[in-house]
Amino acid sequence: MSENVNVTGIFGENVFNEHAMRERLPKKVYKELHKTIDEGKELDPMTAEVVASAMRDWAMEKGATHYTHWFQPLTGFTAEKHDSFITAPDEDGNVLMEFSGKELIKGEPDASSFPSGGLRSTFEARGYTTWDCTSPAFVREDATGAILCVPTAFCSYTGEALDQKTPLLRSMEAVQAQTLRLLRLFGNTTSRKVFPSVGVEQEYFIVDHEKYLQRKDLIFTGRTLFGAMPPKGQELDDHYFGVIRQRIGAFMKDVNKELWKLGVPAKTQHNEVAPGQHELAPIYEKCNVASDHNQIIMETLKRVAEQHGLQCLLHEKPFAGVNGSGKHNNWSLTTDDGINLLEPGKTPHENIQFLLVLCCILRAVDRHADLLRESAADVGNDHRLGANEAPPAIISVFLGEQLGDVLRQLVNTGAAAHSLKGGHLHTGVKTLPEVSKDATDRNRTSPFAFTGNKFEFRMVGSRDSVAECNVVLNTIVAEAFSDACDILEKAEDFDLAVHDLIKEYATLHQRIVFNGNGYSEEWVKEAERRGLPNIQSMVDAIPALVTEESVRMFEKFGVFTKAELNSRAEIQYEGYAKAINIEARAMIDIASKHIIPAVMRYAKNLAETANEIREAGADDSVPVEILKRLTALLSEARKALLVLKDVTRTANSLEAGEKQAHYYHDEVCTAMAALRLPVDELEMIVDKEEWPMPSYGDLLFEV
Repeated sequence: MSENVNVTGIFGENVFNEHAMRERLPKKVYKELHKTIDEGKELDPMTAEVVASAMRDWAMEKGATHYTHWFQPLTGFTAEKHDSFITAPDEDGNVLMEFSGKELIKGEPDASSFPSGGLRSTFEARGYTTWDCTSPAFVREDATGAILCVPTAFCSYTGEALDQKTPLLRSMEAVQAQTLRLLRLFGNTTSRKVFPSVGVEQEYFIVDHEKYLQRKDLIFTGRTLFGAMPPKGQELDDHYFGVIRQRIGAFMKDVNKELWKLGVPAKTQHNEVAPGQHELAPIYEKCNVASDHNQIIMETLKRVAEQHGLQCLLHEKPFAGVNGSGKHNNWSLTTDDGINLLEPGKTPHENIQFLLVLCCILRAVDRHADLLRESAADVGNDHRLGANEAPPAIISVFLGEQLGDVLRQLVNTGAAAHSLKGGHLHTGVKTLPEVSKDATDRNRTSPFAFTGNKFEFRMVGSRDSVAECNVVLNTIVAEAFSDACDILEKAEDFDLAVHDLIKEYATLHQRIVFNGNGYSEEWVKEAERRGLPNIQSMVDAIPALVTEESVRMFEKFGVFTKAELNSRAEIQYEGYAKAINIEARAMIDIASKHIIPAVMRYAKNLAETANEIREAGADDSVPVEILKRLTALLSEARKALLVLKDVTRTANSLEAGEKQAHYYHDEVCTAMAALRLPVDELEMIVDKEEWPMPSYGDLLFEV
């Protein structure tokens, strides 16, 4: 019998949240802290001391012995250094447990050992982590013990951002400032804050841990570099939303418990399209908190999986031939008094503020489609985007029938006179209740889709931090709002100016709107006719970071400096080259030491079998025929292996940067694909008992 879980009793119990702060902080200190959180007021040292002391006592009551500044460097992972609360022993040999305001606010990890893209030399080691008090501290319980985790930003000695969080916070301030400008023009004097609201749907695969340990490719790279398709894949669509297997269900239950204790509002869980693939989605939160919580979700999935003898795979494409994994970044703008700026209302054609916001977002996406595409660029995502299982690499916006019709009216006549209604769903079954339906359907092939009162950016890779795409979304929308406000603030007739601006933006940027099948070849041709960029790979996407237009925009709103953008481009080129190099070397290692020897052993057995059959006077044509095909493929694999070794050696000799990354993409990836082809065919011939690693069928179905 499964134990009952008291969700309300455990939710947030390991978070230094509002309840904990009100309970433990003096009223004056609580108010001062909230001035920092709500108004951006600098936190004075005395307030920090009181907060740190209360946080320490709260954490120690939960068994914490250490604290850490929990941050997100440009490695793709989180980072932490644990310090215990103990101080130097006194004369009697007793230790005190201390956590000062200074330790809460600032840490000093070594900045030289994290990716900096040239912002920091190896000998320049100082970096600072600074407390993000808008994201609550939490106590994480694992094999290390109970650790007080303080969410922080990470900057260099000279102030450049070395992480994902710093530019995210900057972008949130930028979009807030420009949105408030817009709201004031429409007479809103009550909203004091605006924040991007984000909900992140996280996809992942689960495999058996013991089988995972037998796959060196999964261990080294996170994906299978070899592997033939099993007899059954996802073609029956029976896994999607299917009954959750008991072993997976037990894992999910423990994941939810851990997340709820950490204040992560985990809401939805289900089987995804591919065998072994699943999804977890939380409720919407403020952008930086949602980003932090997504990191916690990924870490928790991996940790709890191992406790269940499982392995969580977060790579975008762990298995060739079946659906890959991404995460959907659901984004909207919400005021502190509960207004969602992307709520169209029942008559969106009459909602002038909504129409301006909508057209500004169309303008933002159209002008910076390349930058938005870059924000989802990832080595693993190159296997996924545009492969008829995820959004195409072409950025477009899905508005649906209702808003699409409103937009057409604006473009054609300059005004919108009506909105399509949703109506009711007719099932043809009298006993089923009548239900209302939305005014528009959904489109899973669109990378940027309006879904009722938010936009869903569907391109992000499953391993990636959502901070990067939200930095871009926040900043490009801030720019669009700023441009609109510059015009409207000077207008003599505001109503007429708004009307004209909505029509102008709708007309100029209607090319970005596409409600059809994003997987079709017709759309590729149509997008080219419209002049929309079709960026196929990560290495082709990176230059969008450092165009004059991108630099000008990011610097205008204080989100990135030119040096920070150049550093990120350099880090991404280098990261791409390193990832492909590891994959190539892993393929060489596995093929040389495991696959080719196994095939040779099987060929020897096959030859002996053929001889024995021949000596017995029987027909040996079947084993001989198999042996010929086997040795032909073995020869092909050997030749491909030599080519891969050669191009990998050449790639390593090139200077790190754009040229090397392109060589890895053009030459090394091609050589890797050429090696995989004969090896996967060999797997279908060689005796399963002789094959040196678990098959796709073993991994995907035996959990």
